[in-house]
Amino acid sequence: MKKRIIILGSVVLAVVVAWSLAWLVLAGLVKQQIAAQAQADGITSPQITCQTLDVGGFPFRFDADCTQASIVSGDMVFDLPGLRASVRVYAPTHMLASALGPLQVSDTFTGTRNSVSWSTLEASVRLSDWRIARASVSGRDVVWSDTLFGQNQIAATPLVELHLFDIPEQHDAQRQTAALAGYMLANDLAYPALTLSDTNAEVQLELSGLPDDVRNWGDPNLLPSLQAADGQLKIIAVRGTDAGSTLDAAGALAFDAQGQIDGQITIASTGVAERIGPLLEEPWRTLVLGAPAPDGSYANQINFRSGGIYSGLIPIAALPPLY
Repeated sequence: MKKRIIILGSVVLAVVVAWSLAWLVLAGLVKQQIAAQAQADGITSPQITCQTLDVGGFPFRFDADCTQASIVSGDMVFDLPGLRASVRVYAPTHMLASALGPLQVSDTFTGTRNSVSWSTLEASVRLSDWRIARASVSGRDVVWSDTLFGQNQIAATPLVELHLFDIPEQHDAQRQTAALAGYMLANDLAYPALTLSDTNAEVQLELSGLPDDVRNWGDPNLLPSLQAADGQLKIIAVRGTDAGSTLDAAGALAFDAQGQIDGQITIASTGVAERIGPLLEEPWRTLVLGAPAPDGSYANQINFRSGGIYSGLIPIAALPPLY
């Protein structure tokens, strides 16, 4: 009996030691992969640097903590006091993340500077066969400010959520394409420039023709691939409401063979034209929202075709090919 206990104890000890060594090796690889992003060019791939980078969570998690994180993508620079990403050993395709604010955003080309603060900001991404099964971001007490000269609040909301869901029935294994449904919500949104307060906004979208492997999303030929796969952005619904106005939009957009946007968006509103008067003067206000009906409502259709944007049949702007 005593011998069996010794053997069992030795096996348990060997497993613990083996797993400890394996965890240390894997943690080192995780840290190495994150640190490698500091060598990215910041154009084709974002450049991520950390003042300090630690990987913990032993024995059943890998927690990567990046303090004073800086992310460079093109002309945009994003600075964060802290960023954490966690993966559980028994659920390696499910990542949890959180961030400390405020986020400082600067554009080195235009010189603009903005700040976004929050009380909590959390994200979750779950993959299935390298497809996004679900991705979510939730922020509370979010405040967006212009910080170029002082601290001027642009917008604020106590709750904002963004969710992406896989659409299994639109997965085409033969063509290796997938589709995502998107949903965004903002509650009690305040936007002083438009005198908006207690505004609720919802956005529902569907995007098809995406590569079914997220590792291919950085492919420079992504947009031509979307067109070849008959990919389409469906604007299922965009709705904003407050006590005195409503805005609804829906439509669909795609690429034509020349890489130009093709499709249409219908817009219906009440009380919006009066709100955006200082920001969108005539004739642009009517070209976007349409002419008022006898009941004070507005309706219009914005068309995209052959490299142009049309208000109904009236050309209002040109768009270059996107690839």
